Amino acid sequence: MALPAEFGLIARHFAPLAGPGALALLDDAALLPGPAGTELVLAADALVAGVHFLPDDPPGTLGRKALRVNLSDLAAMGAEPLGYLLTLALPPGTDDSWLAAFAAGLAEDQAAFGLHLLGGDTVSTPGPLSLSLTILGRVPAGAAIRRTGARPGDEAWVSGRIGDGWLGLRAARGEWPDPDGRLARRYRLPEPRLATGQALRGVARAMMDVSDGLLQDLGHLCRAGGCAAVVEAACIPVSDRAAPVAALATGGDDYELLLAAAPEDAARCAALGLARIGRFTAGPPRVTMVDEEGRDITPARLGWSHV
Repeated sequence: MALPAEFGLIARHFAPLAGPGALALLDDAALLPGPAGTELVLAADALVAGVHFLPDDPPGTLGRKALRVNLSDLAAMGAEPLGYLLTLALPPGTDDSWLAAFAAGLAEDQAAFGLHLLGGDTVSTPGPLSLSLTILGRVPAGAAIRRTGARPGDEAWVSGRIGDGWLGLRAARGEWPDPDGRLARRYRLPEPRLATGQALRGVARAMMDVSDGLLQDLGHLCRAGGCAAVVEAACIPVSDRAAPVAALATGGDDYELLLAAAPEDAARCAALGLARIGRFTAGPPRVTMVDEEGRDITPARLGWSHV
């Protein structure tokens, strides 16, 4: 199973620059020693208009989405948030009312998730509008959940609904029915699973969030664990069974948790509202999706790559 182009680029050019806390740039975040028996967790994500959000999305949702996708990285390591840095690259003509709505949205989510802005930078750009957010969290020392650790015999589990990002983008464009606006909201405002991630400390053997597509991100867990995985398409929790399962499983932007857990922890996973979608198997890193008859229906493209 070849590395997606984006990860090959990182491995060639940036992994040699990484220090010990960077975890070889293979995880959702970096880990650094913290005070009083804790470790600090650091993650960063960028959002670009026309790539990660629609250019006409309401400004009140943009900062919130940037914050939430970073919070999702903390959730994937079982961490809790502390604060964040924000960099804005603003095109000419961005007016004060836009910035006021943007800041009001951030204030709403700061209150909801219990963290504050620590600093950042503001620059101008000919376009498009771009946001970059770096988040800081903490986890008890030794308790962070890494991408490594999946092994043959483990079960694969996910939180929430897979494919809502794919459906929500189409709903926001008016291409998919969304009478109550729920799907478009899921695209614009993903739900970081912080409480679930913290509850999975000591249960999840490996975990990450689903940002580039369920199948592709499962492949990352396989590579990190040196094993393969089989996904049962009928077990993937989705919002609309009329949508093509291949698109839902590869579309990305879901920001749900994807994890490996031992079979004996199935009851604990189910109690957290997770859905079992398959299993990890012996063999070289590879992801196979099968239908109810066990036939291989793996799509040629497993997910999203930025390069």
